[in-house]
Amino acid sequence: QVQLQESGPGLVKPSQTLSLTCTVSGGPITTNYYYWTWIRQPPGKGLEWIGHIPYTGVTHINPSLRSRASISRDTAKNQFTLQLSSVTPEDTAVYYCNARARGFTDWGPDYWGQGTQVTVSS
Repeated sequence: QVQLQESGPGLVKPSQTLSLTCTVSGGPITTNYYYWTWIRQPPGKGLEWIGHIPYTGVTHINPSLRSRASISRDTAKNQFTLQLSSVTPEDTAVYYCNARARGFTDWGPDYWGQGTQVTVSS
């Protein structure tokens, strides 16, 4: 089974760049039809899709974050990484990585990391 684990700093200063890594076990991130996704949840708010990098390697970013967010992968380490620049306190959230396979007309089950709390503060 696919297992995901987030890692990175819990505290980031305003204006700095947040870098989070999702380490994948149980299968390669190049597995056909899988989408590898970053999602976050600010306190008291719902989930927000940040972006994903599919098995093809072609990334897609939420337009609201496109100017600041990027996602990359390291197939040798079986990891994918989120970088979010120019952070502000509004970027404080629990950050999750997620994996899901895409079928012709439907999606398979979700796999989630446990989440990691990121606080933006001086």
